Amino acid sequence: MNVKLNGKPEQVDQTTVLELLRARNIEPQMVSVEHNLKILDKDHFATTPLHEGDSIEFLYYMGGGG
Repeated sequence: MNVKLNGKPEQVDQTTVLELLRARNIEPQMVSVEHNLKILDKDHFATTPLHEGDSIEFLYYMGGGG
């Protein structure tokens, strides 16, 4: 199916947010996910289905500063 992932069109075969994270070797505890403009609770990654045309953003935690 075609989705928009981090602002770019992508073809994906995964059916849930968690499957998509695992397919991209992303640790679920290290990222927040915005699905169709809504931040998902990590407990819902496995149960949130992906559909044609969905918009998904991976938001990574960054350390640093000075």
